[in-house]
Amino acid sequence: MMSTQNDPSRDDTLLTNAELVQLRIRVIALENLVIALLAGAPGQQLALAREMATYISPRTGLTPHPVTLRAADEMLSLIVIACVEQREESPAEPARVRLPAHRPASTGATHS
Repeated sequence: MMSTQNDPSRDDTLLTNAELVQLRIRVIALENLVIALLAGAPGQQLALAREMATYISPRTGLTPHPVTLRAADEMLSLIVIACVEQREESPAEPARVRLPAHRPASTGATHS
């Protein structure tokens, strides 16, 4: 008989606080990347993104799942933000990305 203790399909493994923070950071980064990409996308790609949001919405006759509904709403929200960004950007002047000032990497050594 196979042990279920190391079964990766089990969903009872809790994430540590550090893992949750890292996951949130990654999600925020991905959301902003998607917005940036959609802001430069032609209308056909925006229409495809909207279609995908309606595609993951519950089908007629099936029970709506709250997480699925929120995901579809979030997709539409990202598309709206991208469209606003697209309108605010002047075609003559592409958007500029502001990068943080370069800071030398810490060596871990302390100076006395």
